[in-house]
Amino acid sequence: MGEQMLTLSGKVINVGSEKVKRQIYSLTSNKYLPNALKSQKALLMKDGVEYVDGFGHYIVYDTKRNEIPKHVDHTVITEEFYYLDDEDIVAIDGNDRLRSLYRSKSAHNTFLLTEQCNNFCLMCSQPPKKKEDRWLLDEAFEAIRLIPRSAATIGITGGEPTLYGNDFIKLIDHFKSWLPNTALHILSNGRAFADYSFAKKYADVNHQDVMIGIPIYSYDAVTHDYVVQAKGAFDETIRGVLNLKKLNQRVEIRVVIHKQTYKDLVELAEFIGRNLLFVDQVALMGLEMMGFTRSNLDLLWIDPLEYKDELSKAVSILKNYGINVLVFNHQLCLVNKDIEPYYVKSISDWKNEYAKECDGCLRKEECGGFFSSSIKYKYSSSINPFT
Repeated sequence: MGEQMLTLSGKVINVGSEKVKRQIYSLTSNKYLPNALKSQKALLMKDGVEYVDGFGHYIVYDTKRNEIPKHVDHTVITEEFYYLDDEDIVAIDGNDRLRSLYRSKSAHNTFLLTEQCNNFCLMCSQPPKKKEDRWLLDEAFEAIRLIPRSAATIGITGGEPTLYGNDFIKLIDHFKSWLPNTALHILSNGRAFADYSFAKKYADVNHQDVMIGIPIYSYDAVTHDYVVQAKGAFDETIRGVLNLKKLNQRVEIRVVIHKQTYKDLVELAEFIGRNLLFVDQVALMGLEMMGFTRSNLDLLWIDPLEYKDELSKAVSILKNYGINVLVFNHQLCLVNKDIEPYYVKSISDWKNEYAKECDGCLRKEECGGFFSSSIKYKYSSSINPFT
């Protein structure tokens, strides 16, 4: 686990004969590649890698910038991008920014397809924006071709990815064609699948390994609609789940636990067991201190220690119904011991840290730690390290 938040997007210096337009590159430090492959790669000049002709682009750390001819188009990066490695994929744009799109050694690679959404959740970590951002979808289509065929899992998120309609379906088919051995995990509010014809198009792609994670925040439609700030969302989401399962698609129910949802947690588990027994798994998740969560902190924040018994009861109910259940984004010292068989170290490596109170904890390596945003903003005052 990382001890600091990785910089996935930052300013760089494009140097060369003309300003570099937005381009996506797969990185390599192998300067001995055949010429036919060199033109399709960017040479990552690190760890003693010397300049050679023929690569499509060059990425060089600031400390080595004098080792490359000035007339060659290249990008100078700082040590904050220390983690870049072979087979990573980056985008460099005309605004002198580098964005990491795929990290070959990470298990947490996700494509953001849009920041637009038809929900407006109280705790959204990626607040919706109405600006046109289809370039994110186009970028994903392009990057998929460069991802190593050995990639285990890729995530898709938004905003709401299904707002692209048929182009969303095309993207799933594109993944299937280019990465036949890679699992997909899609985050969606599920509302688009209330349209059976759309759900059928999704199912007809027949992707070999895909699961869609859909949030349900209460057994009560009014409460769910309030949390997502969209009238009628509960009914559409439930119909979406039913349509997907009718078509034999894998569905995960995701529940973010906070002050507006924890009181209904036990009843929600019972509702899922009685009405959605056929879902593939349920993920019970801690709160991330990003986006709207900070603006709505008084409405949302509750110390996880205060709802640990409700969490245990919900997990027990779901297991008794035979439903696979996982607990994400919590700290081991804040959950009851009966939760541990279902506990997952789930926080993406690039935004995962530990609090100062965790120093010396004997179970630190087992614990998922915190979101970096929590460390900087707010986390439980009840952290109690195992000693």
